[in-house]
Amino acid sequence: MIEYKGYTGVFEFDPELLLFSGHVVDLRDEIYFEGDSVEELQASMRRAVDHYLEVCRIRGDEPERPFSGRLNLRLDSELHRAAAVAAASEGESLNTWLIRVVQAATRTETKTAPPRPTAKRAQAGSRTKKSPQPKTRASKAR
Repeated sequence: MIEYKGYTGVFEFDPELLLFSGHVVDLRDEIYFEGDSVEELQASMRRAVDHYLEVCRIRGDEPERPFSGRLNLRLDSELHRAAAVAAASEGESLNTWLIRVVQAATRTETKTAPPRPTAKRAQAGSRTKKSPQPKTRASKAR
């Protein structure tokens, strides 16, 4: 990955062409770049992002900003319920629980997610129920 002005580029190497090629991943607009060395690839991305920002300025358009931090997520009702139950069983809001789960899955840290709470001990005479775990299917990210 390459980062420039908050934009993230991913790239791959084509051994037949001896060329790196990549694109910016955090926009709906398409920004491509290439180079036959890492230095050239980085310079190409900088030029491409700067060109994109200049075109937006000339047109009077607001350039897309990478990831606002808001995510509109659609789940089927059973998965939504299972996630809400799992969050509640750990004493967390659904939002906080989802942040923690996504962080664990991506192995990233952000300033917005609080650490996982420690398990609360059940009071004498009370029963605790195990909450159903949400069923998820692992997918391989590219």
